[in-house]
Amino acid sequence: MWQTRFIGAVAALALLAAVVLDQLDERFWERHALLTDLLASLLVVGLSVAVVNEALERRQRRRWSVLAQYVLFQLVRRARVTWTGLMELLELMPTGSETEETLDAGAQAVRDTPRVAGALHELLADPDRRLLLHSLIERLMSSSDDLLGRWASVMLNSSAYAEIIDRHVELYARIAWVGSLLNYREPTDDDPRRRRLSRSSPAIQFQDDFDDDKLTDFLVAIAQLAETLDRTTMQLALRIVPLEWWTERLPSTAESPQPPAHTPDVG
Repeated sequence: MWQTRFIGAVAALALLAAVVLDQLDERFWERHALLTDLLASLLVVGLSVAVVNEALERRQRRRWSVLAQYVLFQLVRRARVTWTGLMELLELMPTGSETEETLDAGAQAVRDTPRVAGALHELLADPDRRLLLHSLIERLMSSSDDLLGRWASVMLNSSAYAEIIDRHVELYARIAWVGSLLNYREPTDDDPRRRRLSRSSPAIQFQDDFDDDKLTDFLVAIAQLAETLDRTTMQLALRIVPLEWWTERLPSTAESPQPPAHTPDVG
């Protein structure tokens, strides 16, 4: 809503400037009647547009805030699967259940670019682990296409979520780019259809010098972007519908009607 708020701020500043000018020169507006009428009309229109658009946008967001949070949680899940999956392959992800402490430790590791790049070079030098990486990228490509195809058009209906959706699209575009290059240069099967699809990817046209160093750079960027989106998208989702709202909608056992101590005799 920054455009609408900018219009409102400009209108408010113009109104303030008019008041100040009136204090400095009380007859200024009398001598410039046409300018006075024009400026007054512009101020009314600007403030009206800002207020109405803000109200409509807030109403629209409230109407489907629970759905928006659900979609954002799905995006969080996909981003988390991306960076934690890569870190597990690199053996840099702490073992154990995904508690907040475990995720924080993994996030600190993924931000250590030299460490992640070194682990990737070791992985790519091992044919078996390299095959596991290829398999992970293919799974991420498939699940990302399904998620975006289902929800992107819905979320883009509101400008409030356009930027975060764009960032997730950027992440999945990077994954698709790497996956297409791997499918083309290192096919895992003899499926002619898969080979033909990978050959038609724009990634092939612009990456003639693709090597392990370039692949490492791509994968580091994917892991770090995915971790950032995991964090920021979760924060946005919890701002849309706080956890307290869900708690308030749970039935209270203290207020629930108690069953009778015995079945009344209706005979």
